[in-house]
Amino acid sequence: MTLYQQVFENNKKWVEGKLSNDKNYFQNLAAGQEPEFLYIGCSDSRVTAEEIMGLAPGQVFIHRNIANLVVNSDLNVMAVINYAVRYLKVKHIIVCGHYNCGGVKAAMIPRDMGILNPWLRNIRDVYRLHKDELNAITEESKRYNRLVELNVQEQCINIIKTAAVQQSYAQHKFPTVHGWVFDIAHGKLIDLNIDFGKALKDIQAIYNLTEKTE
Repeated sequence: MTLYQQVFENNKKWVEGKLSNDKNYFQNLAAGQEPEFLYIGCSDSRVTAEEIMGLAPGQVFIHRNIANLVVNSDLNVMAVINYAVRYLKVKHIIVCGHYNCGGVKAAMIPRDMGILNPWLRNIRDVYRLHKDELNAITEESKRYNRLVELNVQEQCINIIKTAAVQQSYAQHKFPTVHGWVFDIAHGKLIDLNIDFGKALKDIQAIYNLTEKTE
């Protein structure tokens, strides 16, 4: 049996296991979703959102891309944020990066990466914003890990810049935005403790979008 065929065998066993515990499991799952979290993470195959969070299907709305970027010209991630905030009413938005991220590593290498160049430029921009701090770190692995963290922080700021988040928070006092890093080598989630209140105040000094256009 090939690994491809094994997937469907695994699915059968998974269905049987769920129904043995709750015969209405899939009926309830199909009834709708009310996730409390929007998780924006990396596409890396080693980082699976619900598993590392210990949550079940229906509890996390998920978007993933290379190096967990939130780019204002990316209609995909913008649509996800808008839908999660305005329609699903999520209470928390999480940007989760991870150490040993290939996308962040590629952005640190001065090389033409072809079609990846425009995407990686967003990470290189993070490096440019924090170059003094990063260049002061002599050990490459530590500089790499710090860029992972700073990239998460900057993507959190990009989320706070959006009208959907600002308007929802002004009206409902949610969602709040969090920055995490997953330490693959140890399996631990690290909360970067983003000060959402301060970040929102700082951002709205320039990017205030709380007033809706009539």
